[in-house]
Amino acid sequence: MVKKIGRNDPCFCGSGKKYKQCCINKQRKTDKDPKKLYSRVYNINLKNKKDIEGIRKTGLLVIATLNEAENFIKAGVTTDYLDKIIHDFTIKNNAKPATLGYRGFPKSSCISVNEVVCHGVPGDRVIEDGDIVNIDITSILNGYYADASKTYFVGTPKKDAEKIVKIAQHAIMIGKNTVKPGNKVGDIGWAIQNYAEKNGCSVVRNFVGHGTGFDFHEEPQIPNFGRKKTGIELVEGMVFTIEPMINLGKKEIKILSDGWTAVTKDGFLSAQFEQTIVVTKDGCEALTPYDLT
Repeated sequence: MVKKIGRNDPCFCGSGKKYKQCCINKQRKTDKDPKKLYSRVYNINLKNKKDIEGIRKTGLLVIATLNEAENFIKAGVTTDYLDKIIHDFTIKNNAKPATLGYRGFPKSSCISVNEVVCHGVPGDRVIEDGDIVNIDITSILNGYYADASKTYFVGTPKKDAEKIVKIAQHAIMIGKNTVKPGNKVGDIGWAIQNYAEKNGCSVVRNFVGHGTGFDFHEEPQIPNFGRKKTGIELVEGMVFTIEPMINLGKKEIKILSDGWTAVTKDGFLSAQFEQTIVVTKDGCEALTPYDLT
């Protein structure tokens, strides 16, 4: 249930204003159902059991696709070659790649190597021994979306590569561990940022996690940085991604001339892991499950 608050209490939206000066006029006495309240106030579509099962099936396909692509990651192959593997496997399993054609994006996955933070457009870049490669896949199956990514080592990793991948992997796990009803969106970002910065890394601010399930990108946004006990309260049925982008150097990025590929401004390595999460009665569940230990 959504906790009832007084007129002079801080507004539940995280604005910092009193409830009577903020969202009181938006809330109707008839809104006793969190699903109606969250839809109207936040434009968040809470998912029911049927929806969650549909997203879970898509999520399992996304993980199977990542596992298929992993079999072909090696020095000497191009990112375009890996994208074709991903595309063909997705179609073979009666699904659609959500990225293909999305706002003009030309490929079926995002593949980001070394200094590429995210949204790497597969092409003629040849993967080399010692690289780190992030593969980000979003699939649509029976109308449901799920989104996940992993960062892989190619051959023998260098110490810097081992460090950034380990921290990114632990960061998503730490963020995920904060997800339960009653906590706030800001708790997730604070946990990720605090961990990354304590380990001498930085958190990209330009891109964040997001709601998903019915569409590629839905509300709410899930920043990988923030303050404790701020933002929207988490409730059962919320489905969103946690996807921290962690840089070995500074947090600043730049977009290349293709309009998509984001790279670290200082040229240092960046790594990312992503899972689609559902808030459950007692905590959360990954609908794109893979081992984070």
